[in-house]
Amino acid sequence: MPSSELPVVALTLGDPAGIGAELIARLLARPEAMQHASIVLAGDRWLWQQGQRIAGVQVATDDIASFAEVRGRPCEGRPGEGRPGGPRPAFLAMDTVAPEAVHPGQAEAAGGRSVLQVLNRCMDAAKAGQIDAICFAPLNKQAMKLGGLRHEDEMHHFADYLGVSSYFCEFNTLGGLWTSRISSHVPLKDVASYLSVERIMQAAELIYRSLLDSGVAQPRVAIAGFNPHNGDGGTCGREEIDIIAPAVRALQARDWPTPAPFHGPFPADTIFLKAQAGEYQAIVTMYHDQGQIAIKLMGFSRGVTVQGGLPVPITTPAHGTAYDIAGQGKASVEATWQAFLIACRMGAARLP
Repeated sequence: MPSSELPVVALTLGDPAGIGAELIARLLARPEAMQHASIVLAGDRWLWQQGQRIAGVQVATDDIASFAEVRGRPCEGRPGEGRPGGPRPAFLAMDTVAPEAVHPGQAEAAGGRSVLQVLNRCMDAAKAGQIDAICFAPLNKQAMKLGGLRHEDEMHHFADYLGVSSYFCEFNTLGGLWTSRISSHVPLKDVASYLSVERIMQAAELIYRSLLDSGVAQPRVAIAGFNPHNGDGGTCGREEIDIIAPAVRALQARDWPTPAPFHGPFPADTIFLKAQAGEYQAIVTMYHDQGQIAIKLMGFSRGVTVQGGLPVPITTPAHGTAYDIAGQGKASVEATWQAFLIACRMGAARLP
């Protein structure tokens, strides 16, 4: 497929004090990366060079002045490292942070500001129709808040910046299994107040549609309970009876192109066993750790976070900035590679 028919995917280098630049260098050193997307890398030139040094690779790129230059670039570029005669990533150089302002392994305002500037530039390009998806290297919420982030997390920043007023939520994925949650980065004592029939239905329908966009033909979605043992018939909480089960029934009553794809509620301590057995491709959980602990135990180094409900697909590896190994050349690229592939598939689904 010529690159003019591939989705345009923007990559970022993440928190400059973390492992992001190294990960992107390893990703782009794979010759097959350019088979999936027309790639544009955005970030500071010194950070990109540093990432290549740490990863022990050299990746040839073509400098561009704006995102508008990327779409429709010819498939055959000048010969590059490891890809003779093949396409090369575009590189949009930005000046967001000085090298002396970055201290590896530390969450600092300078790094947080850099991340925000690069991501905002990418979202501007998405709003202008110049890119089809964004895959960002790991960031640090503390650094971003020190650097000016006014929201509880990057997901809410994306939604605000992109003008999203409809339902959105974060998905976590591991291979063929996706999870969403009704509440996210909130105190555990407040979780019950977030539960409602409407939110559960919105989360379930959103992850179903997103799986379709990612290439799953007939997604099956399981809904988790909230209380131990699914509430034990109301003796251990009534959320399953009063909220979750009615939401599942309402979902099942709607007209779907395949047999009703929504089932539950299931006890949270066994629901992932059903998914592991291949019965479901998605699980809607009620709060952050209910899904995150299971997913990370099942495959921490391969997990991906997808920002669901936004007008542009945005993905990232789920493992974070790994400050403890920053600059040591030890970081595994597998989760970043999976995040990139999901961004490519979802970006391709948006093409005419």
